[in-house]
Amino acid sequence: MNKKGNYVFEDRDNEGKTSYGVPYWTSCRVALALISFLGFTFVYVVRINFSIAMVCMVKRPFDNATGGVNTTQAPTNVTPDEGSCSVVAREESESNGEFTWDRQLQGFMLSSFFYGYIITQIPAGIIADKYGGKKVFAFGMLITVVAMVLIPVGARFHVSIVFVCRVVMGIGTGVVFPAMHSLWGKWAPPLERSKLMSFCYSGTITGNVLALTTSALLCTINVDRGWPFIFYVSGGATFLWILLWVFFVFDTPRDHPRITEIERNYIERCIGQTSSKNEPPVVPWISMLKSPPLWAIITAHVCNNWGSYTLLTSLPLYMRDVLKFDIRSNGFLSALPYICMWVFSVICGQVADLIREKEYLSTEATRKVFQTIGFVGPAIFMLATGFMDCDRRYLAVAFLTIGVTLTGAVRSAYLINHVDVAPRFAGVLFGITNTAATLPGIFSPMIVGAITTNGTAAEWQVVFYICTGFYLFGLLVFLIFAKGEVQDWAKGEDDHMEKFPMDSSLNVARVDNGNM
Repeated sequence: MNKKGNYVFEDRDNEGKTSYGVPYWTSCRVALALISFLGFTFVYVVRINFSIAMVCMVKRPFDNATGGVNTTQAPTNVTPDEGSCSVVAREESESNGEFTWDRQLQGFMLSSFFYGYIITQIPAGIIADKYGGKKVFAFGMLITVVAMVLIPVGARFHVSIVFVCRVVMGIGTGVVFPAMHSLWGKWAPPLERSKLMSFCYSGTITGNVLALTTSALLCTINVDRGWPFIFYVSGGATFLWILLWVFFVFDTPRDHPRITEIERNYIERCIGQTSSKNEPPVVPWISMLKSPPLWAIITAHVCNNWGSYTLLTSLPLYMRDVLKFDIRSNGFLSALPYICMWVFSVICGQVADLIREKEYLSTEATRKVFQTIGFVGPAIFMLATGFMDCDRRYLAVAFLTIGVTLTGAVRSAYLINHVDVAPRFAGVLFGITNTAATLPGIFSPMIVGAITTNGTAAEWQVVFYICTGFYLFGLLVFLIFAKGEVQDWAKGEDDHMEKFPMDSSLNVARVDNGNM
């Protein structure tokens, strides 16, 4: 990359060698990363806003066994040994929410999203790889928005409508990761994968931050009890993004009407010529499912999601029950770990590609190093969090912040490893791994709800122990079985991926130390 931020593209033929400057910052692939970053921001806004909205929606105190209001007993989440924290807890425990949903029902409502999410993963990957990810992503988000804006009306009519809306939202958002992986399989040159894809998927982190902070503020609006605006505002913003996606995103470089010829040639020579009109490759199901590297990704994906889904769906409750923060502080402090995680994940993407480009480490070794950072760190700090209480609330927030921050490294590890081992089947591959990784989303909130019936620190300690165990097991399997090169079952006749940048007819190199 030269000082203007362009790659030097050397195309050799029988007549000699010609060098070109391939745009980076002004390129269509970076534009795709920016638009998809915004897309995943809204994906996660609509996924988790219900978690914090429910803190505002549910009346407290209530009888945990029956769901009825209990006005005669002290809040069940206050224990005698909590000292001065009990005063804060008692004040926070009183809420004029509309609904008397007990803890088990709340866990069930949080899990219902994943009943729909799990069924669309593999079909979405197949359809996206065959027909292109653009329409799949857009359609999924459209039905998600429609279902989400119906939640306020549905909740006031009957709780079963909320359940149905959450299932439909799961179906809609279930297609987006396989669709996006399919797109990156056609758009991301090998030595740009980590930074392009990690930035794209870091939108999930900003979505966490945006949902947690804005939802807390919207809850305080003195119109219609405030919480319905969480769904209306996020739904309207997401619809505007869908329009942006439809008009400016295309399935492949060859399909893009405004891409420069040099950028299209660069991507196609790195990846192989692709077009949404080409005959899609036949998926080698048997060989794929017998592949140890695939099972390494599946295991890492499941274990990562257990920890992340536990925090995504339950962190606001932990902040309220154990650390005794009010709803305004709850929103900001629940978001703080994800703000740090976003910065760290973007840095990791840049560093991972630099390590591979300079050949300090192989792709396999790079993925394993970042996987270790992304799993060992959270395991240590979540274990430590389990020993905190409200008297040490800010130390608990610090531990959670560090632990969640370090999980950002996995965006340069297993999350991108799908494209390393099978770029032609990246959508299908992600559909397979994310189907398995949806199970934590179904079971984690229910298990957390069953464990934390009284919201005590001892109960939440068990929750963090379980997360730690998942992280360590997932890391062990990934270190043993993960690979960094395209697998034999995933190669095509014109597969150039692993020849780059050694292909005799193509060389893309930095000619100075210009910044990325």
